[in-house]
Amino acid sequence: MRFGVLGPVTAWTDAGTPVVVQGLKVRALLADLLVHEGQPVPADRLIDDLWGSDLPGNPAGTLSAKVSQLRRAFEDAEPGSRALVQSGPAGYSLAVSSADCDALRFSELVTAGAVDAALALWRGPAYADFADYAFVETAVARLTELRLAAVERADLPVAELGALVKAHPLREGIRASYMRALYRAGRQTEALESFDELREMLLAELGLDPGPALVELQQSILTQELPQARSNLPAQLTELVGRTDALTEIDACLVSSRLVTLTGPGGVGKTRLALAAGALAADRFADGVVLVELAAVTPDALSVQDALTDAVQVAMELRDAGSAPVVDRLAAVMGTRLLVLDNCEQVIEDVAALADRLLAAAPGLRVLATSREPLGLAGEVVWSVPPLDVPAPTLEPEAVSECSAVQLFVTRAAAASRGFALTAETVADVAVLCRRLDGIPLALELAATRVRALGVRGLVARLDDRFRLLATGHRGAAPRQQTLHAMIDWSWELLSAEEQTVLRRLAVHADGCTAEAAAAVCGEPDVLDVLVRLVDRSLVVPVDGMRYRLLESVAAYCVGKLRAADELEEVRQRHLLYYVSLAESAELYGAEQGRWLQLLDEDAANLRTALDRAISTGQTELAARLVDALAWYWFLRGRQLEAMRALEAVPLGAWRVGFMYLLGDSRAAAERERWVDSAGARGLWWIAYAASDAGDLAMCMTLLERASNDFDDDPWGVAAVLLARAKHAHVRADLPALFADASESARRFRELGDRWGVLQATSWLGAHAELVGDFEEALRLHQEGAQLAEQLGLWPEVAGALGMLGWTAIRQGQYDVARTNGERAYRLATEQGQRATQALAELVLGFAARRTGALDEADARLQAMIDWSRKQDEPALYLSLVLVELGFARELQGRPAEALELHRESYRVSAEFESLRGMCWALEGMAASLPDKALAARLLGCAAATRATENYLMAASETFDVDRAEVAALAVLGADAYAAARADGAALSPDEAFDLAET
Repeated sequence: MRFGVLGPVTAWTDAGTPVVVQGLKVRALLADLLVHEGQPVPADRLIDDLWGSDLPGNPAGTLSAKVSQLRRAFEDAEPGSRALVQSGPAGYSLAVSSADCDALRFSELVTAGAVDAALALWRGPAYADFADYAFVETAVARLTELRLAAVERADLPVAELGALVKAHPLREGIRASYMRALYRAGRQTEALESFDELREMLLAELGLDPGPALVELQQSILTQELPQARSNLPAQLTELVGRTDALTEIDACLVSSRLVTLTGPGGVGKTRLALAAGALAADRFADGVVLVELAAVTPDALSVQDALTDAVQVAMELRDAGSAPVVDRLAAVMGTRLLVLDNCEQVIEDVAALADRLLAAAPGLRVLATSREPLGLAGEVVWSVPPLDVPAPTLEPEAVSECSAVQLFVTRAAAASRGFALTAETVADVAVLCRRLDGIPLALELAATRVRALGVRGLVARLDDRFRLLATGHRGAAPRQQTLHAMIDWSWELLSAEEQTVLRRLAVHADGCTAEAAAAVCGEPDVLDVLVRLVDRSLVVPVDGMRYRLLESVAAYCVGKLRAADELEEVRQRHLLYYVSLAESAELYGAEQGRWLQLLDEDAANLRTALDRAISTGQTELAARLVDALAWYWFLRGRQLEAMRALEAVPLGAWRVGFMYLLGDSRAAAERERWVDSAGARGLWWIAYAASDAGDLAMCMTLLERASNDFDDDPWGVAAVLLARAKHAHVRADLPALFADASESARRFRELGDRWGVLQATSWLGAHAELVGDFEEALRLHQEGAQLAEQLGLWPEVAGALGMLGWTAIRQGQYDVARTNGERAYRLATEQGQRATQALAELVLGFAARRTGALDEADARLQAMIDWSRKQDEPALYLSLVLVELGFARELQGRPAEALELHRESYRVSAEFESLRGMCWALEGMAASLPDKALAARLLGCAAATRATENYLMAASETFDVDRAEVAALAVLGADAYAAARADGAALSPDEAFDLAET
């Protein structure tokens, strides 16, 4: 039976069936017992809580009747559960623990630092349906305070934090989290305004100033120095026992050496020690500490090296980038970072090669590895993890408790068997047990789970007998490995047949699984109860509350058991079938998109393992289904190289073409011709969408029209076509079409609940607002886009939103703000390897440099962008704009002939893209560079007339270039001649004006 109070008070069976508890007073009784968390409540206290002064005729009898009703409700729902409601001399109690009560589990997780997992349990105000009862007040206040403390340490979306700030306006911790979230979303001004709001409220209501921590945060935001480091080290739910000296030594090694490898046999605690060492050293690494778990990377992978780099990219939340070598790009973005590579031994040579290349190319990188053997690289410091200290046979009983092995065993045994302690009666047996288990942490933890059933003396007797029996079977292993194997073997044989079946079949999972996956792969209808029992025995480890995994040593043991039972291939096939089904059921095109992205992220290793099996065993149909189901996930998560590797093996045409375009593959156009005729509507849209940055807009529009004709019954497809059309309208500066298509696309995506689509459409609406001069609306929309992108974990889109905020600031003439946003966008885009977004950031920085007089910097930045674009098969969409800006820079440097050629090239590119707006910019640039001022006046007249006809706004910050050209022409021609030439130009089309300037 399970109970929930973080929201309305509820109960449900272990199978997940809600328990119906009839009667308000019976439900109130349940709430009151839950408030006391397993402690007895006197009958008179319960009577007072439930009835107050409005007592029934026979209070004690009525209470007894309510207790009977509650027991009957439990028993009807789950036989045997009536015993949960206990009675004794001290009163009534409800037998609950953190495993079956969300409030207890919540408190436990918050205390352990696992705030994200804790907050996931929160369903609403605690004891929501009994908020008016006095007996819940203290519990509600305590849980609410715990939740707020957790919120202050969690990474929540801006919108959620904003609501909490409104509810708790004077709480500085929440205010600080809100300010950080706003800053990360590119909303620096709002973050500072939030600080000012709090300062005014504190002064008005309490006569106080904000605390030092909040003031320091405000200064960091003002100076753009807020730390950006991201760490993925998991919070540990149990204390690290007996490793204080070890941590000090490892930390010293990390200070002096760039590669430290923790070695030792399985079960000795390498991973746990590495995590603690990483957390201890985290403050020294500006770019964070990243854990890369390699247990799921096996020699069976189709490409071990690709699997390794994929694992690093996923851990660092990086997206794939073009054709650049993955290892080179990883090295380029490491910065000052600690990389923790865990469980290297399965693929030790490949890990060593990767670490060697990264360390050579990234001087700020340090690596902490765990492995059963060293990596064997130059400069490696090998730190052998010892077992815990065990008491010597001659040690006095009072000194036994000082041994770290004893401390660990007693801590875990007390957790498993309430009331267990090291006493005069148990100390000798505990000492023998710790010596017998060689101080190996995993062996000690396995033994501790059996204390409740066997007692320490019985446990020692059975282990001594067992180890003598097993010793002959493991002579080839090291002594301590014999001990661990014997301990796992002994634990195995104490399991029931059902528990053994589930445990060995769990071993085919890579990096853990959900209870549902375990049931499907194990071939059992419901394994949750078995999983809980295996967790209690330390053979299965719970992860984030909803997933379960085997420790490496236990998993290796269980694979052997699978082979012995002749089940390995059968269970691996069930694993493949389950994950194909999971991928195909993922709802990535609507309201469930965020949830499914997270679920697929959690099972990325299992999905990769399933695909490898399908391909390696020739199951092409299953492989194709899996690739087709995962392709959009790979796109959303930026796993482009992973997608292409799969599509090399399973060539699904349309998907393959699109990813080739995204990766800048020069063969994409030829490959498109092979598949475009057979592609369906979504395939056509995908090719057009992915190819749109390649420059062949006419081809893309043709494909979009074909797709649109077949999308009548596909609301998502209709919204997606509108989105792509909006992008093309922006290139052409067709403002009515841009607004209409982007608005309708956003509306349709909002109806579907598809946040990726809303994000994309919002970006183009922001671009429209910027073009028509509504800069406040543009800022709002781009900030909204940054928030949506951050919620989905789409970091390149966050960079894109920051880039657009920078561009909007350029249009407003706020060049310092533009440079700040441009630099942040550039760093993030470079880290994510997104060339298009990086180009936007470079454009912002180049424009900001030119318009603040830093002409040499502007020249270098803009010329580099042009050089890169000219190397491509098709001109980049931004090329015409950059050519004009570099032309103005060259003109201001006194190089008018070079400037003129740049502006002419810009016009030709704009004409190819059918961008009248770009053509106007080019004509104005030519006017500033031409020595013939009468012709310059005609070009200015043509550009002005075209702008007026098409309603192309020229922002106040952009008029100085045109003003300079006009002043120069007026000085030569005089007012009348200038006006006449300008009037002549107004009658010309842009092409006619350009032809005059070409002759």
